[in-house]
Amino acid sequence: MIRLAVVALLLGVSISAGAMSLGSRHALLVDENTGAVLLEKNANDIVPIASLTKLMTAMVVLDARLDMQQAITITDDDVDVLKHSSSRVPVGATFTRGTLLELALMSSDNRAAFALARTYPGSLDAFRLAVRNKALELGMRRTNIEEPTGLSPHNTSTATDLARLVIAAGRYPEIERLTTASADMIEVEGSATHYRNTNRLVGNSAWDIRLSKTGFTREAGRCLVMRVQAAGRSAVMILLNARESVARTADAVTMHRMLRGEPIMEASVAPKRKATRSAKPARHGNRAMVAQL
Repeated sequence: MIRLAVVALLLGVSISAGAMSLGSRHALLVDENTGAVLLEKNANDIVPIASLTKLMTAMVVLDARLDMQQAITITDDDVDVLKHSSSRVPVGATFTRGTLLELALMSSDNRAAFALARTYPGSLDAFRLAVRNKALELGMRRTNIEEPTGLSPHNTSTATDLARLVIAAGRYPEIERLTTASADMIEVEGSATHYRNTNRLVGNSAWDIRLSKTGFTREAGRCLVMRVQAAGRSAVMILLNARESVARTADAVTMHRMLRGEPIMEASVAPKRKATRSAKPARHGNRAMVAQL
C-alpha cells in the first residue's frame, strides 16, 4: 500500500494518510526537475517492455541523421512472423522515413518500426549495435533490446531504466511532436487513411502531455510511459504490466492527481489479482535516482 502521508511530504501538498492500489505490476513516478522518485512499485524488476521499445528505435534513427524524406517501401521482411500482429501498413506501400517514424510512434505500427531498422545504415546488425551503445550511454544497464518493435519477449527493461529512456527521448523535439499528436491523416497507396494515437489521454484537455508511448504484448501486459506537466512540475510516469487498458489509465490518472495535489481514492477499476509488492514512496536514498540524466 502507498503511505500517502510520506508522499505528501515529497510533493509538498496536503494529503491525508491513506492507502490505494495500482493495477500495474510495476510503476514509477519521477520528478524530472529534481530527480526525486515520488512513487515506485517493483521498479527494478526486469520485465518485457513491448512497444515501449519504439522510443529507442526512434532515438537511434534520429541520432543517425538520416534523410527523413527518403522513400522506403514496405517489404515482406517487415511483416511480423513472431506474433502475426495486424498492421495498417500494407506490403508494397511506400512512405517517407519521416512518415514511418510517425506511424511507429503515434500508432505503434510494427511494420513501420521494423522498416526503420531494416533501412538503418549497415542493416539490422548495425541497428542493434547502435541500440546497445545508446542503452549504455543512458545508463540502462538492466535493459536488453534485440529487435525494433517490442514484439519479442526478450526486449526487457525495468521501470527505473525506462525512466532514463523517457527523459532522454524527451530531448528529441520530433519524438515529442509525434508521440503527442492525437491523430493524423496519412496517404497510403493513394488513399487518405486516419491513424490515431494509441494513448487516448493524448488530446485530453485536462492533461499536458509532453511525450507518450503505449505498449502491449501477452508477456508485457498493458504498458504506458509519459512525460507530463502538472501543477508546475515536470514528471515521468512509467506503468508496466497492467492486465487491462482501463487499469493502466486509472493508474495514470491516480499519479496525475498526486502531482496536482488532489484527493486520491482507491481505484475501483483495477482488476483483482494475486498480491504483489505494493507501491510505495521512495526511501530517502533513492530520491535522486535519475538526477544525473
